[in-house]
Amino acid sequence: MTSTPVGFRLLLIGPPGAGKGTQAARLCEVLEVPAISTGDIFRMNVANETELGLQARAYLDAGQYVPDELTNAIVHDRLQEADVSTGFLLDGYPRTTEQVDELDRILAADGNRLDAVVQLTADPDEVVGRLLKRSAEQGRSDDTEDVIRRRLALYEEQTAPLIDVYAARGLVVVVDGLGPVDEVTERIVTALEGHRVSGLVDDSSVA
Repeated sequence: MTSTPVGFRLLLIGPPGAGKGTQAARLCEVLEVPAISTGDIFRMNVANETELGLQARAYLDAGQYVPDELTNAIVHDRLQEADVSTGFLLDGYPRTTEQVDELDRILAADGNRLDAVVQLTADPDEVVGRLLKRSAEQGRSDDTEDVIRRRLALYEEQTAPLIDVYAARGLVVVVDGLGPVDEVTERIVTALEGHRVSGLVDDSSVA
């Protein structure tokens, strides 16, 4: 494996079925940074009945979206913990351009900024096949091809504005997410090392 980049502050973005969860778990070990999933943060706060967790549960129990300001607060609190002082791998946030701005503010308050946004890509037909196989193995008859393709279309619709913002800053690292797990991890690490060496990330990368 190439020399391993450490101390990265990363976002991991990818469509359903691209192996994002698997790669997040592996990368946190390889890069020696915590993998932070917003879903996990919400569940932890709700389970521990924190003040923010109780507020979030009220929305979730009502079947409503948790508002941005509450999501921002939960992410902010997590990013203040000691284990993220040398980097992190964030999955599931930001989801809107407003949250992009908020993440900038959270990091800038501590003199930090994002180093890269890893965008896992995957051929849609390959992803559909992978998810249909997974659904069959798990006995989930509700995951039909039409449902999966709608999820992929929604992902593209929601993610495109974020990718545009980060691409304009020179932060996006595109990696093919299909293939053997070890090979994909190697691709990501190699791409990140090249990204760091290239000098694309500088003080002007955040508006």
